[in-house]
Amino acid sequence: MPPIPSPDPDYALTAIYVLPDDAWHLELDHLPSGGTTVLLGIVPDEDPEREPSVCTGGTDEVVDIPVPVLRWFLELVDEQIAGSRAWMQLRPELVATIKDLIDEYRGAIDEDEYADLLARLESELPPADVAEVVRGAFRREYDLG
Repeated sequence: MPPIPSPDPDYALTAIYVLPDDAWHLELDHLPSGGTTVLLGIVPDEDPEREPSVCTGGTDEVVDIPVPVLRWFLELVDEQIAGSRAWMQLRPELVATIKDLIDEYRGAIDEDEYADLLARLESELPPADVAEVVRGAFRREYDLG
């Protein structure tokens, strides 16, 4: 997934799914220092008993993070937590489908693959379930209309 620019051009966010952790890692990178990760949000998404966390990056350099960037980062972590917790409450068969898709695509899917996957899901599931699966696996909205 390409980096997401922050409100300050010196920072960007990279979101990756880390299979060994079964968690999303949201990395706030300080671009002037070579893209060093200064904050890391870890959001487990398969075990509701595991708590999300935020920790500082592994740099010896002190980086002053502007408050608007910190708020922006924490809002994105909060959105990830809400999204991750929401799909775990769905019916077991939808949870299994979402888990399989997360494992297969690691949260990132190109447009051609996405179109093929949507066609498959639409042939197997009712539209409301397709919307839940797409939201849970890819944080995208599916048009029910």
